[in-house]
This record gives sequence, C-alpha cells and structure tokens, in this order.
Amino acid sequence: MYTIPGHHHISMITKDAQANNHFYREILGLRRVKWTVNQDDPSMYHLFYGDKMGSPGTELSFFEIPLVGNTYRGTNAITQIGLLVPSTASLTYWQERLEMYNVSHSEITRYANRPALHFEDTEGLRMVLLAANHEKVAHWESWEDSKVPAEHRIQGMGSVEITVQRLDKLAKTLTEMFGYSEVARTKDEAIFQSIEGEVFGEIVVKYLDGPPEKPGRGSIHHLAIRVKNDTELAYWEAQVKARGFQTSGIVDRYYFKSLYFRESNGILFEIATDGPGFTIDGKVDTLGETLDLPPFLEERRQEIEAKLKPLEEES
Repeated sequence: MYTIPGHHHISMITKDAQANNHFYREILGLRRVKWTVNQDDPSMYHLFYGDKMGSPGTELSFFEIPLVGNTYRGTNAITQIGLLVPSTASLTYWQERLEMYNVSHSEITRYANRPALHFEDTEGLRMVLLAANHEKVAHWESWEDSKVPAEHRIQGMGSVEITVQRLDKLAKTLTEMFGYSEVARTKDEAIFQSIEGEVFGEIVVKYLDGPPEKPGRGSIHHLAIRVKNDTELAYWEAQVKARGFQTSGIVDRYYFKSLYFRESNGILFEIATDGPGFTIDGKVDTLGETLDLPPFLEERRQEIEAKLKPLEEES
C-alpha cells in the first residue's frame, strides 16, 4: 500500500496579482517559482511561490480573479495555512518583521502543540508561522536571494486547518482511505499526520456548525497532497472511486499530474505527483521571471498576453 508523504501545494484566490506578488516575495521572502495562467481559464494569472525549486510541500499558489468579492467566513472550508520557520527565535524575528510592514498578527502563542505566530495577508488569508524545530520537507532548498535572513526563512507548509460540520466524515477519509494517523483529539478538534511525528503532512480538523464559507479574495480553494508518480496517482484514483467519490479523472497539468475530488463536507482535495516540476520549461536561475505557458496554450500566447494586466517587477 502506498502512503502520502505530505502536502504538495495549496491554492488560494487573490483579487490583485500585483499586491499578492509584493506580499509573498518582498515581505514573506518566498521565491516566485512559476508565473503562468489558470489552465482552465487562461484569462487569469496563476502564481506559485515556494523554495528555490518550487519543491512539493513548499508551494503556495494563487489564482487572480480581479472581480472577486469578499470572503464570508464559515464552515466546510480550508481555513488556515501553517508555514514552517526554523525555531522559536524565528518567531520573534517574524513578529518584528510583520510589525515593520504593518501586517496584522497575533502575539507569539501556541497552535497544534507548537510555538506559533498567527497573521493575515492583505486580503485576510489566515496563516500561522510554526516553529518547526528541525522538521522540514527533506528536499527544501533555501533561495539565496530571499529578502529574509537564511536562519529565519520559511521552510515550506506545516499544519493546514480545515473546518467542517462533520468532523468524523473527514477523519474517516483521511485515516481509512489515505492512511493518515490521528495523533490528537478533543471534542471539537482532531490532528492528523500523513507521516506520524512530522508536521509537513499535518491537517488540523475543527468542528464548526453553521453556514458554509462563501469564498472570495483571501479564501483557500483547495489543498493538494503529494504522491510520487503516475503509478501512485492511478492507485489513489481507484481508492477514491471505490469509496464513492466523484473525481475529475487524471488531469495533466504539465508541471505535475493531478486528480481532484470533494469529500463529504465539500472540501476540495487535489492529489498531485511530485514531477516533472517547474524546471520542465525553465532554468533554475530564472524560474518565475517570465510568463510560462504549457505547450497546449503556447500557440495562444499573443491572445492570452493581450488579456492580462502586466505584472510590474519591483526593483
């Protein structure tokens, strides 16, 4: 039986690609590893940020929808993203950095049994920095041009929070289908890990009754979990179908292959392969510096570029 080695990426909605580009590169110090478009609607940008290579487990991706409205928070949604930093001392550095940039944040606290610092981006996307204490994705590579000192750089995704009305339904999907371990449980919260003891595949599930979230700017569209290759993806496709979930079928995203499905609370999951990765159409030194299009869209480049608002680079 195959196992899930952790998170692959997580995808959000932004109203303003330019402001988004500034926040994640200049303030958070991440590398923009792919500047492309939504393959299902190439009139909108799709931006990826991560480590030097855009390694699986480090990728934050954003779809730009200029006319999108506000998010109305509620249940049955992915509600927070954990980002790993090297140590508790890093949280103090980040608290000072966020204050310098007037970013809304909490005091240093604890979350999912780790020292933590909650904050929001300019569109209200909820994130939490977690002191990883040497836990990080094994293949994470530091980006030397980051605006953040090497000893405090974000090292990928940690705990992802999902809020649902039916906690036990999601628990069964994670444990019985995907083989996650339940490592903690209270009345209204449970913590699951794809690899027991490791935070980079951790999902925190919270119970909340009430109306579902109405997504908008700063909302989270889906969580992608990792598989190694096409063989494993085909295996998981069969498992998802066997449990009665409808799927997208396997979709070739060029940079990876994917399968999408919604679990019983309506949470959208993607299962994505590790490769071939973002260097399939670019060199490591220049990743994310120009607009890349997958081959099936390349012949429409002139038409696509004409409909996109230019993304101005900062000095």
